[in-house]
Amino acid sequence: MAQVVTDIQQILRQAQQNAIRAVNTTMVEAYWLVGKRIVEEEQQGEGRASYGKALMRNLSEELKREFGKGYSVDNLQNMRSFYLRYPIQQMLSVNLPDIAIPQTTSAVLREQPNYETLSRNFKTPIFNLSWSHYLLLLRIEDKDERAFYEIESAKNNWSLRELKRQFDSALYLRLALSTDKEGIKNLAAVGQVMESPKDAVKDPYILEFLNLNQHYRYSESDLEHELIDKLEYFLLELGTGFTFVARQKRINFDEKHFYVDLVFYNRLLRCFVVIDLKIGELTHQDIGQMQMYVNYYDRFVRTEDENKTIGIILCRDKSETLVEITLPEDNEQIFASRYQTLLPDKEVLKMLLSEKSD
Repeated sequence: MAQVVTDIQQILRQAQQNAIRAVNTTMVEAYWLVGKRIVEEEQQGEGRASYGKALMRNLSEELKREFGKGYSVDNLQNMRSFYLRYPIQQMLSVNLPDIAIPQTTSAVLREQPNYETLSRNFKTPIFNLSWSHYLLLLRIEDKDERAFYEIESAKNNWSLRELKRQFDSALYLRLALSTDKEGIKNLAAVGQVMESPKDAVKDPYILEFLNLNQHYRYSESDLEHELIDKLEYFLLELGTGFTFVARQKRINFDEKHFYVDLVFYNRLLRCFVVIDLKIGELTHQDIGQMQMYVNYYDRFVRTEDENKTIGIILCRDKSETLVEITLPEDNEQIFASRYQTLLPDKEVLKMLLSEKSD
């Protein structure tokens, strides 16, 4: 009896989620069509600013009478911007039906030969995020950056809060700075891809959610405790595919005990990821210690069907020369990354990316 109740509860919960998702998709498509219709009407007004303002005011008054306050002038402007940011009809030269349509926008678009390219190979409707997600995305001027966050939101099922946090922490800019020009193009086309150990590493990591900047001093154990206490946020910062395994994991040999600060597993790379925390500047002894941890996991923990262990040393500061000289030239396992407890300056990152692209 108990199993029957559990199964039925799961069925109903899933049905509720599907219904909410379907309603959300329908409304986002409707808002796009509203924006499309507004733009078409404005074009008939020969582009006059006065005509556009009057149109918005009149539309808002009429729509609020029947549908409520959700159709203010500001919201209608958002729908107009939504269509202009996502001019799908123009991109595909599709003759979409007028407002009274028997098919949804996505159903019409799925019939087009290049739909898969446009939808970036997702087997889902074109608009697969909530209206709140799209309102945030509309604030992003750079089309490649906007495409990246749209892809990652859908791929990782980010909530609006998670999307905002990743945007505020400049995830796209940080990843773009760590790759070549071709890699930057791929970020806008397919999002972040986990294919090699370096794909699992960021530099810097942004740990603003710890609020450690409010304290004048903190220890490595304080840092570890705060990361575990806010594990949900830390996993989001680590990226796709990470699962938590252990903290202060003890390893033993020759009657000696050593403790690995944090251990994760990445299911996409199929490997363990061990993390050591350092609150000061990185030393060559820190790198040697991480080499020992990685060797131990490779020899005594990982199985034959798993890939080699990745080691990440999180430190406040590091010398790139020290890292390069200490590690072998063909190193693909051990990485040293800085962490910041404040959100990055996006303008500085944009400037660095522009210099890199020149």
